[in-house]
Amino acid sequence: MQVEQTSVLEALKVVKDPDLHRDIVSLGFIKELKIDGGRVAFTIELTTPACPVKDQMRDQARAAVMQVPGVSAVDVGLSARVREAVGSDGTRQSVPGVKNVIAVGAGKGGVGKTTVAVNLAIALAKCGGKVGIIDADIYGPNVPIMLAMKAQLTTDGKKIVPAEKYGLQVISMGFLTGDDAPIIWRGPMLHGALQQFFREVAWSNLDYLVVDLPPGTGDVALSLSQTVPVAGAIVVTTPQQVSLADSRRAIAMYKKLNIPTLGIIENMSYFACPSCGHEADIFGHGGGERLAAELGAPFVGRIPIYQPIREGSDSGVPLMISEPESPAGRALMAAAERTAAQVSIASYNRPTIQLTVMK
Repeated sequence: MQVEQTSVLEALKVVKDPDLHRDIVSLGFIKELKIDGGRVAFTIELTTPACPVKDQMRDQARAAVMQVPGVSAVDVGLSARVREAVGSDGTRQSVPGVKNVIAVGAGKGGVGKTTVAVNLAIALAKCGGKVGIIDADIYGPNVPIMLAMKAQLTTDGKKIVPAEKYGLQVISMGFLTGDDAPIIWRGPMLHGALQQFFREVAWSNLDYLVVDLPPGTGDVALSLSQTVPVAGAIVVTTPQQVSLADSRRAIAMYKKLNIPTLGIIENMSYFACPSCGHEADIFGHGGGERLAAELGAPFVGRIPIYQPIREGSDSGVPLMISEPESPAGRALMAAAERTAAQVSIASYNRPTIQLTVMK
């Protein structure tokens, strides 16, 4: 009995992407479909290598095709192609070599924003994404410390070549100044530096470029919104009311700048005693999740207080390198996967320009 391609595709329509809420056939995820007698082989092309349900989708697809009469074996491969969530809009040109710019910000300092940004970037890279990070906290460039980097930047004759560590392409003002040298700049100089980080760096085929913003609602976020199309922002908060109030202001700023909020991460969410396992809500409980519900923003992660997170940031070995399987490491990975999912959703919700042919 000859197995028909139409029968296989019809069977695969029962498998739906849980984020896009459409079947994988209508989404165009089925690639390289081959039928040889009773043997069927195809690849599911996902929207991100960080898809948290890719194994379930593969297993569902295999089971669905095995139900087709005449099928004796099914070989399912997985691949990923990250799409752009935002394109050039006439005033802001996309960054060459970069598909998606993800801002990581916070309403106030001291909430662990840079620690979260660095570990999110590494988590996305560990999933198979091509990832870069810009340390846009010009006044306090701490990314080199957290990655234990003292890079001497080079050029390819035309552009600056980013430094590399842990699978990340990295640019920071910290590479250009001494450890103790203060940066005393006004707004135009900040804008110029940010322009250089985007336009004069040879970014290489990045799926995600994470931008670690300074805390608050200042010049750098405004310059970012004016310089490049941004897929969205991740806002880092703690559960305490002071942090939540400032986070609310930051989210309002992003909204005014037409930067969608991809998600809220509650850092220092709780402390789990390593001896007895008791969880203590040192800074309060559930504030980040309530803020997300209030503002209609996705809640993408709750990161516990965990001493190796601080130790890793100080030593230049982030937790996603030193202890990725720890509870905190798994929480950071889950936050990265949800962030990637939000970028994918934005890419499919992106409006398309229709051309009208004059007759």
